[in-house]
Amino acid sequence: MLKKIVITFLPILTAAMFSGCSYMNMGKVFVFDFSGETRTAYADMMGVIGKTGDPAQAMMKEWKVADNVTEDDLFENMKELAENYNMRFVGEKNMYRIKDGKPNEVVHARIGEFCSLSIAKKMLNHSRYYGGFMPCRVLYVEYGDGRRYLISMDMTLALYGGTSKKPIDPDLFADMLNVKKAMEEIPAKAASGE
Repeated sequence: MLKKIVITFLPILTAAMFSGCSYMNMGKVFVFDFSGETRTAYADMMGVIGKTGDPAQAMMKEWKVADNVTEDDLFENMKELAENYNMRFVGEKNMYRIKDGKPNEVVHARIGEFCSLSIAKKMLNHSRYYGGFMPCRVLYVEYGDGRRYLISMDMTLALYGGTSKKPIDPDLFADMLNVKKAMEEIPAKAASGE
C-alpha cells in the first residue's frame, strides 16, 4: 500500500520540485529557475518513471519495426535518410545475437551511429559533457518472439533541461533542434518502411 502511494505521488512531487520551487540540502536552499519547457520536460520524464519504474525508458524514444521491413533494409534506409537531415551515418556495431532465446529476451542487438560534425563541435564548445552522447545512436533490438524496435535518446532534456546559468546560444539551439528532429524522424521513417 505504501509503495502504491509513493509511486502515485512521486511524479507529482518531482514536478513540483522542478517547477521553480526550491529544495533543501543540508540546510542550504537551492532555487531552480526552470522555464515552462524545462518543467514540462522533467515532469514528462518523471511521469514515465512513475508509470513504468524505468528511468532508462523515460529518457528514450522507441519505434516498432514493421513486419515487412528487414533488418538490412532498416539500416540501409537509415543511412539514406541521414543525408536528408545533413547527418552522416558514421558507424554500426553488432552487439550480440543468440539462438533459441526466450520470447521476452533480447536475442539480437545492433547499433547505428549518426553525427553532424559541425554541430557536434558547437555542442562540445558549449559543454564538453555533450560528448558523452556522441555520436547519436539508434539501437535495434529483436526479441525471441520476433518483436523488433528502434530506440534512440530523447533529446528533450538536452535542449530544455538546463537553467539560465548556462543558456544555449540561439544558433546552437536551432542546430540542436535539427539534430533532435533527425534522430526522431530517421528511425520513425525507417521502422515504418517509408
